Amino acid sequence: MEKKHIFTGTATALVTPMNEGGVDYEALGKLIDWQIASGVKALVVCATTGEAPTLTDNEHCKVLEFAIRRSGHKIPIIAGTGSNDTSHAIMMSQFACAIGADAVLCVTPYYNRPTQSGLIASYSAIADAASAPVILYNVPSRTGTNIEPETYGVLAEHPNIVAIKEANSRLPKMMETFRIVGDRLDVYSGNDDQTLPILAMGGKGVISVLSNVVPVQTVALCEKFFAGDLKGAQKLQLDLLPLIQALFSQTNPIPAKAALARMGLIEDRLRLPLTPMEEPFRSKLYNRMAELGLI
Repeated sequence: MEKKHIFTGTATALVTPMNEGGVDYEALGKLIDWQIASGVKALVVCATTGEAPTLTDNEHCKVLEFAIRRSGHKIPIIAGTGSNDTSHAIMMSQFACAIGADAVLCVTPYYNRPTQSGLIASYSAIADAASAPVILYNVPSRTGTNIEPETYGVLAEHPNIVAIKEANSRLPKMMETFRIVGDRLDVYSGNDDQTLPILAMGGKGVISVLSNVVPVQTVALCEKFFAGDLKGAQKLQLDLLPLIQALFSQTNPIPAKAALARMGLIEDRLRLPLTPMEEPFRSKLYNRMAELGLI
């Protein structure tokens, strides 16, 4: 059975705007409209960049419902539903599927640090329960656990596991993953500074923090590569690198929210334990934004 392909190019891992009362739905709607108008190919909602760990289940569900409704099915909406509790991930995945999410993105269980066998069992249970395709999300810097290439090989056999968001930062490991499952799973870069290397190895795109701030340019990077304009893609990757570095100079999404607030699009508000961006990182971010004419 041929697996479903979700998107090619740039998907934005969307921030969740907040105000004094909670989620700022007016700002969220404007962000969704802007992202779609800028040409992104999908939106990832309520994942790491969306501060899912500090959203209540009620907020999480309402944000997903809002995003699906606001998008009007113009582009795929990928719901962040991962958890360190597999039963909770199953519950959230089933809810997202029921309201029309096009796919679910499930991070490896954080803090628990499961074995590779545990990862296989957990992901298989989620994929069995979900009616929409499942994207695996590997980010060991946050979770303490890496999905090994051989584990991807086992999980690729599941008909409902279709793709990987890979953010392990170790190119040799990623090359091994492509060797083992590149013809069976779509692979997306989870790190903006590695978008072009991942594309060059056969990746289908990027799930991006950068595109919160510069969606048009991030979309163009992928489109230039797929059009065969390697020099153009290289130039964009390198031109955007100082901004990427500034956006990851403190824990994501702290800098992304600072940037969007400076652009007048959201309030610079996060949920504890995250706090607003500090100096000198904030000034450096604003300098990089000014160099690109964003402010």
